[in-house]
Amino acid sequence: MSTLPNGLRVLTTALPSSQAASLSFFVRVGARNEQPRTNGLSHYIEHLLFKGTQRRPTAALISEAIEGAGGQLNAYTSQEVTCYWNALPFEAMETGLDVLADMLQHSLLDPVEIDRERTVVQHELRRSHDSPGAWAGELIGRAVFGDQPIGWPVGGSLETVAAMQRPDFIAHIQAHYTAQNAVLSVAGHVQHAQVVELAERHFGDLARGTPPEGAPARHGLPAEHVIVEERPIEQTNLVLSMQAIGRRDPDRYALDVMNTVLGRGMSSRLFTEVRERRGLAYSVGSGTDRMRDIGTLTVSAGVTREHEEEALQVIVYELRRLVDEPVPGDELQRCIDYVAGSLRLSQETARTNGQRYGNQLIMDGELETVDETVARIRAVTAEDVQQVARRIIGPGAFALAVVGPSASADRLDALITA
Repeated sequence: MSTLPNGLRVLTTALPSSQAASLSFFVRVGARNEQPRTNGLSHYIEHLLFKGTQRRPTAALISEAIEGAGGQLNAYTSQEVTCYWNALPFEAMETGLDVLADMLQHSLLDPVEIDRERTVVQHELRRSHDSPGAWAGELIGRAVFGDQPIGWPVGGSLETVAAMQRPDFIAHIQAHYTAQNAVLSVAGHVQHAQVVELAERHFGDLARGTPPEGAPARHGLPAEHVIVEERPIEQTNLVLSMQAIGRRDPDRYALDVMNTVLGRGMSSRLFTEVRERRGLAYSVGSGTDRMRDIGTLTVSAGVTREHEEEALQVIVYELRRLVDEPVPGDELQRCIDYVAGSLRLSQETARTNGQRYGNQLIMDGELETVDETVARIRAVTAEDVQQVARRIIGPGAFALAVVGPSASADRLDALITA
C-alpha cells in the first residue's frame, strides 16, 4: 500500500497467474452520510457518474472504452461505501484506470441526464417495492434501526429522488469524493510501482479533503419494531432481525460461526428444522451485516400464511437455543470448516481479492489477510459462540418485517417476545 501526496491510498494485490486487472475505487459515503431530504443521493450519484464526462460525453462512450477491451464495469452503494469498479485483461489496466479517473473527476452531471436518470432510479425503487421479498428486506431496516440514517433505504424514496437537483449532487461530491476519503484497490496481474505511477498521473489532482464521519448509530430497537404490510399474494415473506456488532468487534469471528450454525447452508439448523423436518418453508436462512459501529443478524423465510406463526416460533426457538446450549463439538467443527472454506473459495478472482482488501482499508484502516482471518475463525470455541449469542439474542432483541398475508403486528410481536 502507498499513499499519494494528496492522501489517496493505493493498494495492490498481486496475482501473477491471473489474466485480469481488477480496479475498484472506494469512497466512504453512503446512506448514513445523508439527510432526510437527500436520502438516496449517494446511490443516485453512483448512477450519474456513468452518464458522461468532458472527454466521453455519453454513457455509451464510457462503457465502450471498457467493453471494447473485453472488460466489465459497474458500481454499488451501501450504507457506508460507494464502489466503482472495472475489470479488464491485465494489459488494458491503464484504460480501466483512465476511465475510472475520468468518471470520478470530470463527470458532466448534465441536467438532461439527471432528469432522465431520475426516472431510471425511480423504476429501480418501484421494482424493489414490487418484489415482496426485497421489500421486506427494505422494511426491516426501519424496524431494527428506526428513523436514523443507517435505517434508511440506500436508494431513498420516490419523493426524495424526485426532489434532488444538480446543486445537491455537486455539494455531495465535493464533500465526499476526496483523496483522503477514498481508496484505489487494484488486483490481478499487476505491479505495485506501475499502479502507483499511473494513479498519481490520473488522480494526483483529486482534492485532498477531510474525511467526514457519518451519523453515529443509535442502539436499541425503535417502538415500531414489527412492521406488517398486507398483500394479497400466495407467500408470506418474513424477515427477523436484531442489532449486532460492528466491523472490528473481537467477537466477529464467533458471530460468523454462529450464523453458519443457525442458517447458512443446507445443513444449518434453520434449513434442517424449518424446511426439511417440518416443511414450513421453501427458503430459509440467516446472514450478518457489519457496519462501522453496529451490525445486524437477520433471518429470512418465505412461508404460507398457514405456516407463518409456527415458522416464526421455530426460528425464535433456534435463536434462543444458541444462547442456552453450547454448540456440540462435531457441529461446531463442521461450521468452522464451512466458514473458513467458503472464505477461501470466495477469493478466487482478482475482483473479489481487490474488493476485500479495498473495503477493509477504506472502512478499517488496516488489512487482514485471508490466512489471518482463517486462523481466527479456526480458533473459535463453543464458549465464544455462546458468548456472542448472549450479546445479541436477548429479551426485546427482535425486530420483524412481514410482506404478504399475515397475522396482526400485535400477534407477531407477542410471538417474538414470548
